[in-house]
Amino acid sequence: MLSGFGAISLSVLLFFFLYRFQGIGEVVEQIVGILKPFIYGGIVAYLLRPVCNHYSSWFSKLLPSKAKKFADTLAITLSMITGLLVIYALIIMIAPQLYQSIISLWNTLPGKIEQTIVWFTERFGENKMLLQYFDSGYRAIYDKLNIWGHETLVPYITGIVSGLGMSVWRVLVFLKDFLIGLIVAVYLLSSRKKFRRQSIMVVRSVLPPKWADIALQELTFVDRVFGGFIDGKLVDSAIIGVLCYIGCMIFGFPNPLLVSAIVGVTNVIPFFGPFLGAIPATLLIFIESPMDALWFILFVLFLQQLDGNIIGPKILGSHTGISSFWVLFSILLFGGLWGIVGMVIAVPLFAVIYDIIRKLVMRGLRKHGYSEFFPASQQPAPAAEDTPEPEQS
Repeated sequence: MLSGFGAISLSVLLFFFLYRFQGIGEVVEQIVGILKPFIYGGIVAYLLRPVCNHYSSWFSKLLPSKAKKFADTLAITLSMITGLLVIYALIIMIAPQLYQSIISLWNTLPGKIEQTIVWFTERFGENKMLLQYFDSGYRAIYDKLNIWGHETLVPYITGIVSGLGMSVWRVLVFLKDFLIGLIVAVYLLSSRKKFRRQSIMVVRSVLPPKWADIALQELTFVDRVFGGFIDGKLVDSAIIGVLCYIGCMIFGFPNPLLVSAIVGVTNVIPFFGPFLGAIPATLLIFIESPMDALWFILFVLFLQQLDGNIIGPKILGSHTGISSFWVLFSILLFGGLWGIVGMVIAVPLFAVIYDIIRKLVMRGLRKHGYSEFFPASQQPAPAAEDTPEPEQS
């Protein structure tokens, strides 16, 4: 009777959830909007936690025994200052030059297109068919851009100007939520050890000892995979952006900062990131110099091989443990569900799901006695055969 009642109750709940899915989504969206400062604070605290732990251990060794109680406070303060300085440096160094590059590119775009047409005509003028295809393609693109500018861009800019007050209000709301999030991050960092103990107490109070140990092991694995992958990917993308900027300056590619920023930011996305960043960066260079665009493609291929074979494995290590096929599958799946955010967290999230399924499969195989599926190191030891004792004379 209880089993039947439970099955009927779960069926009713599932039907209600599916029937009212849109309304439940609106409620969840409203709750997320209210808790945005805590979400921002949790993200900032999670990203700064390794830095804070490093500073804390460093101050614990450096300070005398009487002052060790201030090590955690100094570590939190210094880690927050480090994070704010990194954001400030990125905004001050990159934003003005990016703005100037975009404005200069927009002002010189028609002339650059005409120069590209002249260059193409000089190189392939004898091939009438190829020149005709290029001219027709250019005219079609120019007409579409002209229509897009008059029918889409101008009304969009007009809407932005007319809704400037609302945009300013949204920016102010974001700044307010972010500032509150920084305060929340300070509280989370200062209470991170306490929250860890409380979480362990909650898990052990709810679950039996065996399942509590399994749950805590999985949570540790989740933390290791997500923390290691996201922190390592940010460091890896920053290194790739710097190397791209140095290479652009050495080879004299146009718009080096804008191109490097695009390559570095898109490199955060696994697998597809290098291709997503190389396409617009190559187009920007192609407008300035078609031959430089060809050399830039070769340079990006070399840079991505360097990242995939040397820099990435050194920084990321083996935090995921899934093959390239599942990396591609996870990015397509979660990218289609949650967009750019899904593409960024796809690999560590799928690594966790893959690990849980693998452990469940192994448990089922052990339960049913299929020992041939296990490696030799995990094979059960064979039972010792009974040998007759030698006869005594």
